[in-house]
Amino acid sequence: MSGPASIPADAAPPWLFPALVVLGILSLAAAIFLGVADIPMGDVAAVLTGGGSAEARLIILDIRLPRIVTGILAGIHFSLAGYLLQTITRNPLADPSLMGVSQGATLSVTIFLLFTVYIFEPGSNTLAELPVAWLPAAGLAGGLLAGGVIYLLAFRLGLSALRITLCGVAVGAVLHAVAIGLIAGWGSARIEIILEWLSGSLYARSWDHALFLLPFTIAGLAMLPVIYRPLMLLQFDAPVARSFGLSYRRQFSVVLIVSCVLTASAVGAVGPVVFVGLIVPHLARFLAGRNFLLALALAIVLGAVAVTLGDLAGRLLGQAEEIPIGVVTAVFGAPLLLALLRKTM
Repeated sequence: MSGPASIPADAAPPWLFPALVVLGILSLAAAIFLGVADIPMGDVAAVLTGGGSAEARLIILDIRLPRIVTGILAGIHFSLAGYLLQTITRNPLADPSLMGVSQGATLSVTIFLLFTVYIFEPGSNTLAELPVAWLPAAGLAGGLLAGGVIYLLAFRLGLSALRITLCGVAVGAVLHAVAIGLIAGWGSARIEIILEWLSGSLYARSWDHALFLLPFTIAGLAMLPVIYRPLMLLQFDAPVARSFGLSYRRQFSVVLIVSCVLTASAVGAVGPVVFVGLIVPHLARFLAGRNFLLALALAIVLGAVAVTLGDLAGRLLGQAEEIPIGVVTAVFGAPLLLALLRKTM
């Protein structure tokens, strides 16, 4: 008589996803209640229920919550984009920066910050400088433009996972070099704000940044049911995928566009936060085993958690001179990647 059926060794336990959702909620609570400004927990709770002092409401509602929400949305963008890119390119080292989109956004923001851009004020002959609030839009435009150039190059060469990767690396390297050259030549006046943005930062992020990201987050998540089956088939070589009736080039292009839009919008809002798009998908697959749907869901949750906890660590460790989120994810991400490689290889 056989014993009870056991869960395969590579299957994720059923409690894993709920546990990570709870972790996400706890991370959110910690980010709200903890910070450089020492606000008693009772005062924070009062603010969240509609009361509290004016100072506490300012700190919680206008400073902490906007950057937390912006970080959550950006984390979802980076991790989901990385998961999509690693799947369709079948490259474990693929992340948003590999495709040149991050470098395109970096170059456009650098140009925006270094060279004064003017518009005529209505009814006036004077010129007014565009506000820094336009940075997310500048980053988005540059990232999408770079993604379009890379796609067209790969398409002309015969669209494939290898060619799109090589085109992304080549174009990204050129764009990065141009951005660094501009900073070295003309960046002395605004070097501080440029370096802060390049390191990936949630400092001074407002509700405007969160609202900028939200439509792209909703659109990206709404596309997942549409691209889910094609995404599973895109894990295989083109001939195998086509044997299942998949329009390989079209579906590859759709998934690539989704990942580029997610990346460009996130980089435009918070800068190029490294390692999130690379490590989170690996961690999600490691935890989910062969469950493709669970791995995809875990990537979304873990991306939000990683950025939330990384930003909290940067705020608490740096105090008034906070450590940018990009630095925190790099410091903690590299050892985690090595640990995952040791477990899986």
